[in-house]
Amino acid sequence: MEFKAVTAERVSKPGLFRRIGRAVQRDWQLYILLLPALTLIFIFCYLPLYGVQIAFRDYKAVFGITGSQWVGLKNFRDFFNAYYFGRLLENTFLLNLYGLLWGFPVPIILAIMLNQIEWPRFKKFTQTVIYIPHFISTVVMAGILYLFLSPDSGIINVFIEAFGGKPIHFMIEPNWFRPLFIISDIWQHAGWNTILYIAALTGIDPELYEAATIDGATKLQKIKYIDIPHLTPIVVMMLILSCGSLLVSNTDKALLMQTPGNMVKSDIIGVYVYQMGLTKAQFSYTSAIGLFINVINFVMIITVNWISKKLGETSLF
Repeated sequence: MEFKAVTAERVSKPGLFRRIGRAVQRDWQLYILLLPALTLIFIFCYLPLYGVQIAFRDYKAVFGITGSQWVGLKNFRDFFNAYYFGRLLENTFLLNLYGLLWGFPVPIILAIMLNQIEWPRFKKFTQTVIYIPHFISTVVMAGILYLFLSPDSGIINVFIEAFGGKPIHFMIEPNWFRPLFIISDIWQHAGWNTILYIAALTGIDPELYEAATIDGATKLQKIKYIDIPHLTPIVVMMLILSCGSLLVSNTDKALLMQTPGNMVKSDIIGVYVYQMGLTKAQFSYTSAIGLFINVINFVMIITVNWISKKLGETSLF
């Protein structure tokens, strides 16, 4: 009797598709508003996936995608066996890893510091100042680096020579490529990346700060016991997403900063794909590289998300 009752209860519950149908019927106006966005995503994100098969073919524009010869995993094997495969993978991974270690905490610290500013006008002025570099184009950013770091007239070398030092060829020496790339990237984007964290801090109930003040809490104690706990969920989610792009770099910037002298460190996967794909028209080969990178990034997101879920309650899914 008990089994029959449980079975009847399960049968009586509406199925998944029935619940979805009822939700659509109830809020159909909202779903109509959502339809254009879903259509654009389908057209520009999912339909192009048809071209992924280029990675498994010897693509010739004359024969088209389906008419080109199927070569299976040959393009992947060619990349794995390439002479520069190890260097490309190492340079790309280390550049992004160092960028994550040094650059990820900066927006969080900036957001916490901005949240402590009590004068509204000064706070808005500071936010505007740190947001502006984000809108500088990559070409201009690279030009600024070349201008400031020039061994002949660059302002940095002028100061070095003024203190009795010898001029440094920053853009030629390979050991300077990663520090310059990462530091300039932090300067350019750290301010803009504070937006999410500032929004999270703005949503904190002011009564928490008032209660902490009454209890005699200092600013550091407020940051430790109020700000940081409220920031933790969004910090974890941003960290997971950042770990999913450890093999994706700013190719434009790396290409503009690359010189014959620093290629040992500046030769990353994105630059290699540009050189082989656009200059040598090896579309199948570079498509295989892109697919490989996407698979690795996807695996890393899943792995880091799983670790985050095991260690705490915050995760993407």
